[in-house]
Amino acid sequence: MQTTVKHIEEVKEAYQKLVCRKNEPVSKSNGIYNRYKNPVVTADHVPIHWRYDLNPETNPNALERIGFNAVMNSGAMKWYNKYLLCIRTEGNDRKSFFSMAESPNGIDNFTFWDKPCVIPQIEGNPDTNVYDMRLVEHEDGWIYGIFCTERKDPNVPKDDTSSAIANAGIVRTKDLTTWERLPDLISNTGQQRNVVLHPDFVNGKYALYTRPQQGFIDVGSGGGIGLGYVDDMTNPIVKDERIINNKVYHTIYELKNGLGPAPIKTNEGWLHLAHGVRNTAAGLRYTLYMFMTDLNDISKVIHHPAGYFMAPVKEERVGDVSNVLFSNGWIADDDGTVYIYYASCDTRMHVATSTVDKLVDYCINSPEDKFTSAGSVETILNLIDRNKGLY
Repeated sequence: MQTTVKHIEEVKEAYQKLVCRKNEPVSKSNGIYNRYKNPVVTADHVPIHWRYDLNPETNPNALERIGFNAVMNSGAMKWYNKYLLCIRTEGNDRKSFFSMAESPNGIDNFTFWDKPCVIPQIEGNPDTNVYDMRLVEHEDGWIYGIFCTERKDPNVPKDDTSSAIANAGIVRTKDLTTWERLPDLISNTGQQRNVVLHPDFVNGKYALYTRPQQGFIDVGSGGGIGLGYVDDMTNPIVKDERIINNKVYHTIYELKNGLGPAPIKTNEGWLHLAHGVRNTAAGLRYTLYMFMTDLNDISKVIHHPAGYFMAPVKEERVGDVSNVLFSNGWIADDDGTVYIYYASCDTRMHVATSTVDKLVDYCINSPEDKFTSAGSVETILNLIDRNKGLY
């Protein structure tokens, strides 16, 4: 019994050291953003009372009863002066669910709320797996969460245990504790992933950024970041869906792309953060990129810097799904600071910080892709010429 108590106390002590660990920016920076040294949330941050039976009579060997594999792909928002993450939390059983964690400063000391989120199920059609929630405070007064709901494909043979159908599940809340389930998104463009709600009404309608695809893994002839409109979120039928940011050959988004978090409104336009995917000899590579849309016409892309904004480096390259960065949450603070929350390799959560002004500068003044090697050389030569006498 004493050994059991001692082990649990050691687990608690290690846990407290982890969640209270201070974070600091790394010294190397490109001037656009600052990465931070430590991941902000890992599987080890999952609360002890979710993992261990703390009763020595029913757990005399102090064994971990429920294991957790990873935390990743977190929605984010500011709430009562706390920085909140809605974390995709994955157990050893491969099932993902949502957990809320909060920090006083956005860069460290993230602690989970007491219990995971309870998402109501659609009667007769329960989710097999849920993940990657985007949180949006909408102009209508609700906080919406749009996430990917995955179910087994009913149209394949019974012995096919990997084919699935993905769609956009929708919930709304006023307190981030009690969630109202709305019907899943209805569209005419196959499966849906990476669906994001625009925070403002557009001509009295709800605007949704989409990513239509033909299959669960393969995009097929679909793909690209779409934009469509919904009259009523309690009857979410997306209309007039069209692609506003497409896949392009031999780019970092040649295979597929999707919007990350909801865009940030600025005086110059809407800032967008997205992920792009390309094929390599080692498999798929996910990086993050940015673009801007017009302030008054959100379907019009006005600035799109070439290449990636952020890619995995060092330890970020290693994990369950290597060579991947993914983001579906950022927070623009009142002072202009932007907290960019991103996952590496479907394993852990990180933060990088920038400012609205820097991100606008990056989008407006960085050169765009000319889509050929000769074009890239021309862009470099133009900068060299402008820098004559300055180096």
